[in-house]
Amino acid sequence: MDLHSRYPALTDLRARARRRLPKFVWEFLDSGTGNEATQRRNRAALEQVLLRPSVLHGEIVPELATNFLGQTYSVPFGIAPVGMSGLVWPNAECLLATVAAQQSIPFCLSTVAAQTPETVGPHANGNGWFQLYPSRDPDILNAMLTRIKDSGFHTLILTVDVPVASRRERQTRSGLRTPPVLTPRLLAQVALCPAWALGMARHGMPRLRFIEEFTSDTGHRSSTQHAGYLLRTSPDWDYLKRLRAAWPGNLIVKGVLDAQDATRLKSEGVQAVWVSNHAGRQLAAAPASLTALGPIRKAVGPDFPLIFDSGIEGGLDLLRAFAHGADFVMLGRGFHYGLAALGKTGANHVAEILKADLISNMGQLGITRPTEAHNRLI
Repeated sequence: MDLHSRYPALTDLRARARRRLPKFVWEFLDSGTGNEATQRRNRAALEQVLLRPSVLHGEIVPELATNFLGQTYSVPFGIAPVGMSGLVWPNAECLLATVAAQQSIPFCLSTVAAQTPETVGPHANGNGWFQLYPSRDPDILNAMLTRIKDSGFHTLILTVDVPVASRRERQTRSGLRTPPVLTPRLLAQVALCPAWALGMARHGMPRLRFIEEFTSDTGHRSSTQHAGYLLRTSPDWDYLKRLRAAWPGNLIVKGVLDAQDATRLKSEGVQAVWVSNHAGRQLAAAPASLTALGPIRKAVGPDFPLIFDSGIEGGLDLLRAFAHGADFVMLGRGFHYGLAALGKTGANHVAEILKADLISNMGQLGITRPTEAHNRLI
């Protein structure tokens, strides 16, 4: 099957994924918080970015390989962390880590994943980043950091935009709890999705395996108030200093929308700032991530590494982010759409779609490197 003919865009994979997932799983993956206005703002802000085509440049030979934080990746994008990824598709974390290794891109494993760092790390083959929800207990934090490092994850991402659980009303209405409880209502949805059901039968229903090793309380809760919140704290600047001292590798802070915060983070010695509104899943009144990106780039200067996410649907959106100052772009939902649509083949196809779209649009703009898109910004 020619995947580029049948699924030329991420929206095609999204449509197939929706058909193959039980409704409560789809709501978990696709929903935002509140009335989902932030999700809509993310897309609207990207759509408003126009780039000026340029002609008579001869044959364009694109250079997609990118050195970021001391490591060279084949392209300037990677796989963002998604909590309970294993609910979206059976064994998702290991499958996506394998895709990242095959594509030579970063894979970010969440603290609230369905697999442990020790299980996933070898599949990433040196491309693993770990997304940390901060523990309030210093002994637990140190134990986590040791296991993360020993499992091969060289870059730590401190997520700071979840100081409290968000509402995510659409997700809550679906009836999902953590760990999942298959009520008659949910079982009826599962019965309509045999591929998902068979995969779960083989691998078992997902649990927060890493978190559960640090707490004896594994009772069922709302999916927005899971057991991970028993261990978390809302970090402050002193917490960041202690974490910076304890972690020997690259430290990224994720969930930043304020230029003053970004400037202080730079002065505190983090290696990169990740501009994100959590894909619209935390605050319904948050600005679009892209709206925040330009002012943050201006505040931190031209050379400080910035990562961007939220709302990306194709290679053109990547260029829009680069035009506003991003050095690297991450996608969470997109890779999970591909995985749910076609398994590991679908996740690999997401990377191929993005690369093909990047190359095509770079040719239209007359640029050889993605970051040169800022020269074509209207």
